[in-house]
Amino acid sequence: MIPRLETERLLLRGLCREDFEPFAAIMADPEVARYVAPAPMSRADAWRSLASSLGHWLLRGYGAWGVERKADGAFLGRVGMINPEGWPGLEIGWTLGKPYWGRGYATEAAAAAMRYAFLTQPVARLISNIDPANTASQAVAVRLGETRGPLSALTIGGTDYPVEIWAITREEWTRRPGAAGA
Repeated sequence: MIPRLETERLLLRGLCREDFEPFAAIMADPEVARYVAPAPMSRADAWRSLASSLGHWLLRGYGAWGVERKADGAFLGRVGMINPEGWPGLEIGWTLGKPYWGRGYATEAAAAAMRYAFLTQPVARLISNIDPANTASQAVAVRLGETRGPLSALTIGGTDYPVEIWAITREEWTRRPGAAGA
Protein backbone atom coordinates (compact mmCIF):
# COMPACT_ATOMS: atom_id res chain seq x y z
CA MET A 1 0.00 0.00 0.00
CA ILE A 2 2.86 2.42 0.72
CA PRO A 3 4.74 3.20 -2.48
CA ARG A 4 8.52 3.15 -2.57
CA LEU A 5 10.27 6.16 -4.05
CA GLU A 6 13.88 6.26 -5.10
CA THR A 7 16.21 9.19 -5.57
CA GLU A 8 19.84 9.15 -6.56
CA ARG A 9 21.01 8.36 -3.02
CA LEU A 10 17.88 7.51 -1.06
CA LEU A 11 15.04 5.05 -0.74
CA LEU A 12 11.76 6.35 0.67
CA ARG A 13 9.85 3.32 1.96
CA GLY A 14 7.15 2.41 4.40
CA LEU A 15 8.08 2.77 8.04
CA CYS A 16 8.37 -0.52 9.90
CA ARG A 17 8.83 -1.93 13.41
CA GLU A 18 12.62 -2.03 12.98
CA ASP A 19 12.64 1.75 12.47
CA PHE A 20 11.35 2.43 15.97
CA GLU A 21 14.67 2.30 17.84
CA PRO A 22 16.57 4.62 15.48
CA PHE A 23 13.50 6.87 15.16
CA ALA A 24 13.11 7.10 18.95
CA ALA A 25 16.81 7.99 19.26
CA ILE A 26 16.47 10.71 16.61
CA MET A 27 13.41 12.22 18.29
CA ALA A 28 15.03 12.05 21.76
CA ASP A 29 17.96 14.17 20.58
CA PRO A 30 17.25 17.70 21.90
CA GLU A 31 19.03 19.30 18.94
CA VAL A 32 17.05 17.35 16.35
CA ALA A 33 13.69 17.69 18.07
CA ARG A 34 13.93 21.28 19.28
CA TYR A 35 11.49 22.42 16.58
CA VAL A 36 9.20 19.38 16.84
CA ALA A 37 6.36 19.05 19.35
CA PRO A 38 6.73 17.71 21.94
CA ALA A 39 10.49 18.08 22.10
CA PRO A 40 12.48 16.11 22.83
CA MET A 41 10.18 13.14 22.48
CA SER A 42 9.89 10.39 25.02
CA ARG A 43 9.88 6.83 23.69
CA ALA A 44 6.10 6.76 24.15
CA ASP A 45 5.68 9.99 22.16
CA ALA A 46 8.02 8.68 19.45
CA TRP A 47 5.91 5.51 19.25
CA ARG A 48 2.72 7.56 18.86
CA SER A 49 4.40 9.73 16.21
CA LEU A 50 5.56 6.70 14.23
CA ALA A 51 2.11 5.11 14.52
CA SER A 52 0.51 8.38 13.37
CA SER A 53 2.74 8.39 10.29
CA LEU A 54 1.60 4.89 9.42
CA GLY A 55 -2.02 5.76 10.20
CA HIS A 56 -1.92 8.57 7.66
CA TRP A 57 -1.45 5.98 4.92
CA LEU A 58 -4.54 4.07 6.06
CA LEU A 59 -6.77 7.06 6.75
CA ARG A 60 -5.63 9.55 4.11
CA GLY A 61 -3.98 7.41 1.43
CA TYR A 62 -0.69 9.24 1.88
CA GLY A 63 1.82 9.81 4.65
CA ALA A 64 5.48 9.88 5.57
CA TRP A 65 8.19 7.48 4.52
CA GLY A 66 11.19 6.13 6.31
CA VAL A 67 14.30 7.45 4.58
CA GLU A 68 17.05 4.94 3.98
CA ARG A 69 20.44 5.66 2.45
CA LYS A 70 20.96 3.29 -0.49
CA ALA A 71 24.72 3.02 0.00
CA ASP A 72 24.52 1.32 3.40
CA GLY A 73 20.85 0.95 4.41
CA ALA A 74 21.17 3.52 7.21
CA PHE A 75 17.85 4.84 8.56
CA LEU A 76 18.10 8.65 8.23
CA GLY A 77 14.68 9.72 9.51
CA ARG A 78 11.19 10.46 8.24
CA VAL A 79 10.01 12.60 5.31
CA GLY A 80 6.63 12.91 3.69
CA MET A 81 3.08 14.17 3.74
CA ILE A 82 1.52 15.26 7.01
CA ASN A 83 -2.09 16.33 7.41
CA PRO A 84 -3.70 15.48 10.74
CA GLU A 85 -7.15 16.78 11.59
CA GLY A 86 -7.11 20.57 11.97
CA TRP A 87 -3.85 21.08 10.02
CA PRO A 88 -3.65 24.17 7.78
CA GLY A 89 -3.07 22.06 4.64
CA LEU A 90 -1.17 19.14 3.18
CA GLU A 91 2.35 19.49 4.54
CA ILE A 92 5.65 18.19 3.24
CA GLY A 93 7.68 17.63 6.40
CA TRP A 94 11.13 16.26 7.21
CA THR A 95 13.06 15.17 10.28
CA LEU A 96 16.47 13.55 9.89
CA GLY A 97 19.00 12.44 12.47
CA LYS A 98 21.83 14.87 13.19
CA PRO A 99 24.57 12.74 11.53
CA TYR A 100 22.71 13.25 8.23
CA TRP A 101 22.37 17.03 8.33
CA GLY A 102 24.15 19.25 5.83
CA ARG A 103 24.38 16.64 3.06
CA GLY A 104 21.30 17.55 1.03
CA TYR A 105 19.33 14.47 2.13
CA ALA A 106 16.35 16.45 3.48
CA THR A 107 16.01 18.42 0.25
CA GLU A 108 16.44 15.29 -1.90
CA ALA A 109 13.83 13.30 0.03
CA ALA A 110 11.39 16.20 0.42
CA ALA A 111 11.58 16.97 -3.32
CA ALA A 112 10.63 13.35 -4.06
CA ALA A 113 7.75 13.56 -1.57
CA MET A 114 6.62 16.87 -3.08
CA ARG A 115 6.66 15.42 -6.58
CA TYR A 116 4.65 12.40 -5.41
CA ALA A 117 2.16 14.68 -3.63
CA PHE A 118 1.54 16.91 -6.63
CA LEU A 119 1.26 13.93 -8.97
CA THR A 120 -1.19 12.00 -6.79
CA GLN A 121 -3.14 14.49 -4.67
CA PRO A 122 -5.71 17.03 -5.93
CA VAL A 123 -4.24 19.98 -4.03
CA ALA A 124 -3.55 23.50 -5.28
CA ARG A 125 -0.61 23.97 -2.92
CA LEU A 126 1.65 22.19 -0.47
CA ILE A 127 2.91 23.69 2.75
CA SER A 128 5.69 23.21 5.27
CA ASN A 129 5.09 24.40 8.84
CA ILE A 130 8.44 25.70 10.06
CA ASP A 131 9.40 27.20 13.41
CA PRO A 132 10.48 30.83 12.84
CA ALA A 133 13.90 30.07 14.38
CA ASN A 134 14.55 26.93 12.29
CA THR A 135 16.88 28.38 9.66
CA ALA A 136 18.04 24.96 8.44
CA SER A 137 14.49 23.92 7.51
CA GLN A 138 13.85 27.34 6.02
CA ALA A 139 16.84 26.75 3.72
CA VAL A 140 15.38 23.37 2.67
CA ALA A 141 12.04 25.08 1.95
CA VAL A 142 13.77 27.67 -0.25
CA ARG A 143 15.57 24.92 -2.19
CA LEU A 144 12.18 23.21 -2.68
CA GLY A 145 10.77 26.42 -4.17
CA GLU A 146 8.55 27.27 -1.20
CA THR A 147 8.08 30.85 -0.07
CA ARG A 148 7.60 32.08 3.48
CA GLY A 149 4.02 32.79 4.39
CA PRO A 150 2.22 34.07 7.45
CA LEU A 151 3.14 33.42 11.05
CA SER A 152 0.60 31.05 12.52
CA ALA A 153 0.30 28.55 15.34
CA LEU A 154 -0.22 24.82 15.41
CA THR A 155 -2.07 23.44 18.40
CA ILE A 156 -0.59 20.10 19.42
CA GLY A 157 -1.64 18.44 22.64
CA GLY A 158 -3.34 21.63 23.82
CA THR A 159 -0.21 23.76 23.33
CA ASP A 160 0.22 26.37 20.60
CA TYR A 161 3.50 26.27 18.69
CA PRO A 162 4.50 29.19 16.44
CA VAL A 163 5.12 28.30 12.79
CA GLU A 164 5.61 30.09 9.53
CA ILE A 165 3.58 28.50 6.77
CA TRP A 166 5.88 28.07 3.82
CA ALA A 167 4.12 27.09 0.58
CA ILE A 168 4.42 26.28 -3.10
CA THR A 169 1.50 26.16 -5.51
CA ARG A 170 1.03 23.48 -8.11
CA GLU A 171 1.57 26.12 -10.80
CA GLU A 172 4.86 27.26 -9.22
CA TRP A 173 5.99 23.66 -8.86
CA THR A 174 5.28 22.75 -12.49
CA ARG A 175 7.45 25.69 -13.64
CA ARG A 176 10.46 24.32 -11.73
CA PRO A 177 13.04 22.47 -13.83
CA GLY A 178 12.43 18.71 -13.75
CA ALA A 179 9.38 18.98 -11.48
CA ALA A 180 6.82 17.04 -13.48
CA GLY A 181 9.19 15.11 -15.73
CA ALA A 182 11.34 12.04 -15.07
